[in-house]
Amino acid sequence: MITWMQRHKKWLIITIWISTIAFVGAGFVGWGQYSYGDKAGAVAKVGNVEISMGELQKGYSNLYSQYAQMFQGNFDKEKAKQFGLQKQALNQLIQQALLLNLAKSYDLKVSDEELIAKLKTQTYFFKDGVFDKEIYKQVLSQNRLNTKEYEETLRKDILIQKMFKLLPVEASENEKNILKTLVSISDKIQYDLLELKVDSSEDMVRKYWEAHKNQFLTDKSYEVAYIVQEQLKNEYDDNKISEYYQENKTHFKAEDGKILPLKEAKDKVIKELNTKATKDKALRTYIAFKKDRLDNNIKIKHDKISKSNNKFDNKTLTKISKLSITSPFAKPILIDDVYYTFKLVKVIPATPKSFEEAKEEATPLFVKEARDGTIAQLLTQPVKKFKGTLTPFITTKDADKLTLLTKEEADEFLQKLFTSKQKSAYIPLANGKVVMYNILEQKLLTNKDESNHTEMITKIKMDLFNSGLMKKLQNKYQTEIFIQGL
Repeated sequence: MITWMQRHKKWLIITIWISTIAFVGAGFVGWGQYSYGDKAGAVAKVGNVEISMGELQKGYSNLYSQYAQMFQGNFDKEKAKQFGLQKQALNQLIQQALLLNLAKSYDLKVSDEELIAKLKTQTYFFKDGVFDKEIYKQVLSQNRLNTKEYEETLRKDILIQKMFKLLPVEASENEKNILKTLVSISDKIQYDLLELKVDSSEDMVRKYWEAHKNQFLTDKSYEVAYIVQEQLKNEYDDNKISEYYQENKTHFKAEDGKILPLKEAKDKVIKELNTKATKDKALRTYIAFKKDRLDNNIKIKHDKISKSNNKFDNKTLTKISKLSITSPFAKPILIDDVYYTFKLVKVIPATPKSFEEAKEEATPLFVKEARDGTIAQLLTQPVKKFKGTLTPFITTKDADKLTLLTKEEADEFLQKLFTSKQKSAYIPLANGKVVMYNILEQKLLTNKDESNHTEMITKIKMDLFNSGLMKKLQNKYQTEIFIQGL
């Protein structure tokens, strides 16, 4: 499932705009903290449109919920990293920002009346069949949104929809007739499934490994010394708490966006004070570590980490990999509320693995290369006479009539069959199997169901139009990304 999703993920991304409705009821999923460049107030700027961290977090949460639903709940943050959800969310917002720049260049605006009219069509804010203001506030609050944020997002959505009404894409009669002909073509074929066998004995794999030794290396590893700084739990008097609260009120807000009174914010104030004190202490310890002036009671730990043996995280490994013996210290790194200060002691370079170490990795690569070579050779040869399975007249929609293939294999085969110019040929499938076929007859079927022809053509033309439009806008409006780590 993951492999299929990764192969097709570009079709899962919303390529035109982020629908406001998707935020509602999606829940909220964060991914941790990132460091910023100079413009900490925005994660990116496209033309004259800035993208905020809040928008990026909501976009990520929306995507996370979509994938979790597709995986029926079997989805976590590790899989989210595999699919690059953070980058997908940012790309969606960049595309939205490009369109907003274009809309603004047309001097398009959204009136309060248009906004209210849109709100009154959204049934998840209804009570007894009509829009209810209290339900509206309650639903937004449950989804960590306030009315200002939601209405701003909704305005953007309406603005983009207004712009697209100025750029209509329609299907012509000629295009409908061409599609009608294409989907009416049917073939009666004879086919058979070849499962190519590869000799993957140890001797064959060993020969492959010997010829590709430099591809199978141990991980580069790093010997490090490090200090751990746990979160402090200091006591603070009421004056200190009140003073910090007054200076940083905007840090302490309720879900509706209003600033919490000190009495309700007190625990959060103490937590933030402790977080700040912990970071300050970690930085002082880092300086002492660099100057070799550590207190005797501070314990220095040692470890060896690599890509395959990393008890920290990938971000930490990346930072350590950029250290050198002449500049061995890394500033404190926050991992799960604990600060770690690292010193690089030694770099252990990658070395070729022994055959036993590399065998598990080398075997599937050898099998794939051998199979690909056999298929490449096979495709240069004409199809030999064979007795295969006969089909009735089939179209691209008749995967269920290809009984030798699974549904996924049949769909892939039919797409390739009806774009092939050869009467007889071999068609390789993504899973390594090969189908050989011979077309016996062709005819045009009478297709009375033309209801979706217009929709199909419009979608194809819209996809092409959108792709071209995005390229044009990317060249017209400069995109600056301030967030690091994406």
